[in-house]
Amino acid sequence: MSVQTSSTLLTVSPSPHIHKEHSITTMMYAVVYSLVPALLMSVYVFGWSAIYVTFLAIASCMFFEFAISKYFFKQKASVWDGSAIITGVLLAFNLPASIPWWAIVLGSLFAMGVGKMAFGGLGNNPFNPALVGRVFLLISFPVPMTQWPEAMNANRWTMADATTGATPLAVIKEGLDAGVPISELTAQIPGFFQLFTGMQGGCIGEVSGLALVLGFLYLLYRKITTWHIPVAVLGTIALITGVLWLIDPTQYMSPVFHLITGGVLLGALYMATDYVTSPMTPKGMIIFGVGIGVITVLIRLWGSYPEGVSFAILIMNAAVPLIDRYFKPKRFGAVRNGK
Repeated sequence: MSVQTSSTLLTVSPSPHIHKEHSITTMMYAVVYSLVPALLMSVYVFGWSAIYVTFLAIASCMFFEFAISKYFFKQKASVWDGSAIITGVLLAFNLPASIPWWAIVLGSLFAMGVGKMAFGGLGNNPFNPALVGRVFLLISFPVPMTQWPEAMNANRWTMADATTGATPLAVIKEGLDAGVPISELTAQIPGFFQLFTGMQGGCIGEVSGLALVLGFLYLLYRKITTWHIPVAVLGTIALITGVLWLIDPTQYMSPVFHLITGGVLLGALYMATDYVTSPMTPKGMIIFGVGIGVITVLIRLWGSYPEGVSFAILIMNAAVPLIDRYFKPKRFGAVRNGK
């Protein structure tokens, strides 16, 4: 609705209203900047392959968004608003550095075409596009998606075939299933400090929890994101695994191990906090985060996969409309009991 005053045309529109310098573009690029430390650490650990996978994923996501918008929907493509770049980075961060190029392109197509554009583009997708692409590749092509280059391999700067190894999560899960004592299994993986700083195999974006935390602190400082979802996810995982560890430390790893390995930090800090696919209210965010934490632990400890963060986030993405329905923000001017 527009109101004409004597000298100015005032436009009245529904909320939310942005009162600061933030816009979609500035917020998207702030997220991209915050991921730079994690990318640099992945390059240090995996070499040129990390750059190759990341930039191919970015280019593929931008191309498919442009092509689908222009030739299928006949709309103006907005590939430079930063959303396609973020999807490309996060998709790459959920892939091993040794994955073949065709899988990156196919995953990008599925992420943008099915995960985002099929629902109407930015702001309409119910599921995180990068995770849609990642889970599609994991289910369809499990072999290349589970071949992990060893961290700090001698050939990481030559783009040669690197030696593959198991992730710390896989070592523990497969060993416990085989009846190997935890004391022997922990001797096969790096220490907690090394795991947190970046000396572990896995997906590109999982190697350094420290780099992810630093980037997230930057987003908090810029008021781009909030603490509710990450604290709920990490707190729930720590609580459940901590109780199990105290009950039987010979069968369950400590909560610290679960927090700093795999995709927990990447998922909690960057993918679960996606504006479009997460709840609107702080209470809803807490419920959303608790659900992700519970499902992640269930899959990790008793599921077929050693990691469950991606599945947990997608499952809770589907529950967001229900959460928003029951945890609505209070309407301006509303009073209780009709008074």
